[in-house]
Amino acid sequence: MSRRSRKPLAKRHSADRPKGERPFRSGEGRPQAHRPAGKPVKRPAASAPPARRPVAAAPPKDETALLPTKVQTVVVTADENNMRVDRFLEARFPGLSFSHIQRIVRKGELRVNGRRADSKDRLEAGQSVRIPPLKLEAPRQAAQLSEAGARTLAALKEMTLYEDDDVLVLNKPAGLAVQGGSGTTRHIDQMLEVMRDAKGQKPRLVHRLDKETSGCLLIAKTRFAASALTGAFRHRSARKIYWALVAGVPKPKQGRISTYLAKEESEEDSIMRIAEHGDEGASHAVTYYAVVETAAQKLAWVSLKPVTGRTHQLRAHMAHIGHAIIGDPKYFNKENWELPGGLQNRLHLLARRIVIPHPRGGVIDATAPLPPHMLQSWNLLGFDASRFDPIEHAPEE
Repeated sequence: MSRRSRKPLAKRHSADRPKGERPFRSGEGRPQAHRPAGKPVKRPAASAPPARRPVAAAPPKDETALLPTKVQTVVVTADENNMRVDRFLEARFPGLSFSHIQRIVRKGELRVNGRRADSKDRLEAGQSVRIPPLKLEAPRQAAQLSEAGARTLAALKEMTLYEDDDVLVLNKPAGLAVQGGSGTTRHIDQMLEVMRDAKGQKPRLVHRLDKETSGCLLIAKTRFAASALTGAFRHRSARKIYWALVAGVPKPKQGRISTYLAKEESEEDSIMRIAEHGDEGASHAVTYYAVVETAAQKLAWVSLKPVTGRTHQLRAHMAHIGHAIIGDPKYFNKENWELPGGLQNRLHLLARRIVIPHPRGGVIDATAPLPPHMLQSWNLLGFDASRFDPIEHAPEE
């Protein structure tokens, strides 16, 4: 399930609290959507949260109406301060091709305060920008997809949780890599080739998930969206929530994990190790966790909120506090620990939800269902996937 609302994404700040307190549990539900603008996909009822009222998608934009037919001068607004010239044009005129932007800038047809500008120059609020007449290029005839390409496109559509003109959120299945690597022949980045538009633009990855992690994967369909979404991650305006099944029950049941992580290479593999401040390659990593439900003292369903986005952060952090994620081949190292009957020895980690400002206003809020192997475990353990998630309002730092 996903939606886009006009309610701004508020950042919450909270100082660390004494051990045992419950600083971020809240009974408040999620904010209701005010204006959806995409194509949400129905999820399996077994792992879906309570249903929300269906809403109609916004009508498509008429981009041709946005293009000036004669020379005009516009003033850079405060919101556009420090924006690159090419990004400024993309934002103001979404239908304009990248090649056309480069051409008018190269020819000196676009001027800033009367002077020629380079496409990479940064604009300042209050500057005057002379914009020549613009036009949409005739769309190229879309190439006929091969039979394999059509199957790939259908597979992507089947994964889609949310889609509009700028953004795509996929429910990445466990076992499918996001990018290529040694011995990897099929991955999301390669599959996106079949979605190149009439201008030749291919959707871009905004962040990554491990191969065996399932759930919400954010994709930008335009250069403009890619710039805005990567900026949201950089400024920590995006909220990500993960679900995991871990060995034992963490104490306290809600907490904050703060360490430094560094990559440790070996002949066979590489892992992220707990490091000290100042160690070569060490980066600070912060994760909030909350126990949602337990199976005696053997297993716990935990909700995780990474503040930073380090490689294997959640897997390394849960192992660090003695509660490794079930099925993790790299970090699960409990001796003489037996997997309960009926549970599959696969990584039990789901990128459950992502909430991020939409590049054109409002908020994208997408939720992924439990993958089949985790749904099987939840059913066997009697966990209710529609339960309130106590970490949804955890601090942002």
